[in-house]
Order: sequence, then C-alpha cells, then structure tokens
Amino acid sequence: MEKSIKSLATNWGLYLGATLSLLTVLGYVNLDLYTKWWFGIGMLILIIIFGIISAMKSRGLLNGFISFKEAFTSYFITIALGLAISTIVSIVIFNFIDPDAAIALKEKILNSTVEMMQNFGAPEEAIAETVEKMEADESMFAIGKVLQSLAFQLIGYSIVGLIVALVVKKNNPDAE
Repeated sequence: MEKSIKSLATNWGLYLGATLSLLTVLGYVNLDLYTKWWFGIGMLILIIIFGIISAMKSRGLLNGFISFKEAFTSYFITIALGLAISTIVSIVIFNFIDPDAAIALKEKILNSTVEMMQNFGAPEEAIAETVEKMEADESMFAIGKVLQSLAFQLIGYSIVGLIVALVVKKNNPDAE
C-alpha cells in the first residue's frame, strides 16, 4: 500500500479528531447538547462522512482505482484516529479538568431518559428500574468505560466501513 494513502487518511483523521474535539468542548460548555438526540446523530453522520471522504480521496490519489483493502484501510485509519483524539479530549475534560461536569451531565441524561420514557408511555416500574441502573452505574466518563465505548464504536464504524469500501472500490481493468 502506498504511503500516500496512509498519509492522506492520517490527515483526514486529524481533521476529524479536531472537529469532534471542538464538538466535545461545545458539549462541555453547554451540557444540554449531550441530551439532544440530534447532537449524537449529527456526530455519527459526521464521522461516517469523514471516513467516506478519506476513502474517496484515496481512490482519487490512485488515479480512480482502489482495492477493497485500500479503501477500508483509508476509512478505518481516519475513523480510528479521529475517535481516539476525541476520546482523549473527553477523558481529559471530564476526568481531570472538571469531574463535576461529568456528574452534572449524568444527572441531565438521567432526567432526559426519564422524560423520554414517560413520553413513550413506559410503565413506572421500567422507569424506576432504569433510574436505579443509571444511578448505580459508574461515571460514564470513567477511563475504562470510555475506552470500552471507543472499542464498540470502532467495531460499529468498521461494519459501516466495510460497506463503504465495497462501494468505493474500483478495480483497474488494465491490472487484471
């Protein structure tokens, strides 16, 4: 694999990491953002778009032809680097700079969850059980929990990346 593909993917990963870090800081400044469904969906879509752009730019770098492996590698490097940077920023903010913000955010998410469950007509027993589980759970920004979340995100985004690589790949007919 050409070094230039890895370099391009690394650059897009840094752009993604910077963008996600900015959104994390905005979420920290206004903790209510983390309780909005559109904020999470927007970040999810943004991450996938950066991965797609990386794979497409890599194909362009290779004169319009890219193998499945190269397309997936470009996508994955971008996603992994961006998420890793964002994860480090979250850990630093919510564990070292302002641990009280993590507690306040947990309370906001708990209230938002209860409100959503009530709006959907969930039974009171189910709401009480959910509240009990959430209150007993360790901080959502505990380092181990954040790293576990990163691993699950990488798995989920990798599945999307496999589909992206299938769509983006284009074999060179002269090479066959």
